Amino acid sequence: MLRRFLIACEGGLVGAALVPFLTTGGHRVTRLARAPDPRGEPVVRWDPVAGTIDTAALEGIDAVVHLAGESVAGARWTAATKARILTSRTRGTTLLCETLSRLRKPPRTLICASAIGYYGDAGAAEVREDSPAGAGFLADVCRQWEAATAPASRAGIRVVRLRIGIVLSPAGGALASMLLPFRLGFGGRLGSGNQYMSWISIDDLVGVVLHTLVTDGLRGAVNAVAPTPATNAEFTRVLGHVLRRPTLLPVPAAAARLAFGEMADDMLLAGARVVPQRLLETGYRFRHAGLETALCRVLGRQT
Repeated sequence: MLRRFLIACEGGLVGAALVPFLTTGGHRVTRLARAPDPRGEPVVRWDPVAGTIDTAALEGIDAVVHLAGESVAGARWTAATKARILTSRTRGTTLLCETLSRLRKPPRTLICASAIGYYGDAGAAEVREDSPAGAGFLADVCRQWEAATAPASRAGIRVVRLRIGIVLSPAGGALASMLLPFRLGFGGRLGSGNQYMSWISIDDLVGVVLHTLVTDGLRGAVNAVAPTPATNAEFTRVLGHVLRRPTLLPVPAAAARLAFGEMADDMLLAGARVVPQRLLETGYRFRHAGLETALCRVLGRQT
C-alpha cells in the first residue's frame, strides 16, 4: 500500500538515502525543513528554535521519520557545542511530537532516531534494547532525546526509538572520516582497540527504517545495528584489508584525548557490543550481516 511520509532530515546522510528509496517505491515523501527546497520539491516548513511549524500541512500524513539533529562529531565539545547538540534534538523532537499529538488525525507511526550512545561505554557484555542507559554526555543526550517523544506516545501514535549504530557509508559519518588516513596507510586502532564498534551498512539502515514503518508490532527501542559488532582492532584490520593498505599506526588513548578532548572518551575510546534483538525477532533479514561484506559493498570493492 502506498503511503504519505514526512521525513525530518535537513539533508543528512540517512535522509539522503531514505528519501529516494521511498519515492522509488511509489510513496509520497515530503521533507520537514527550515528553508524551501532549492529544487522546488515540496517541504513542510518549521523552525525548532522559534517553535513554529506548519501544522495544517501535517494533516493526512501516514508516518513520520524524524532524523534531524546537529552532528555530535562536527566540532570539539565545548560547553556551547554540547548545549547545541542537546537542544537540536530535544527542542525539535518536542515541538514535532506535541504538534502531531494535537492533529485531528495524527499519523499512525513516528520513527525517531536515537543512537547506541544511549548505552554508554558498556564493555564486552552484549547489550539489548532492555539494557539500562549508560553514563556520559551522549547517553544523557539519548535519554532526553527519547523522552521528548512522550507527547506522541500519549496521543496513541506508535513510536519507535531507533538506536542507530555507526553507519557505514563513504558519503559521510565515521567511515568517511576514516577513509583518507587509511588509504594513505596511516590507519590504526584507537587506544587498546578492545572497544566494540556496533555498525550497520547504509543499505541496511534504510531497510530497517522501512521494516519499522511496516511492522505494526514494533514500538519502543529498536537497535539499528548489524548482528556482528566488531572491536575497534578488528574493524581496523578488516578496513585495511578491504582497502589493501597496512594498519600499523595505532593512536594512543592519550593522543586521542589531546586531539578530541571529552569526545575521545565518550565516542572513540568507548564502545558497546549492541545486538539487534528486536529486529531479528520480527524477521528483518540483513543484507550485510558481516563487516567485510558490508565494507566491500559500500566501498565498491570485491570480496
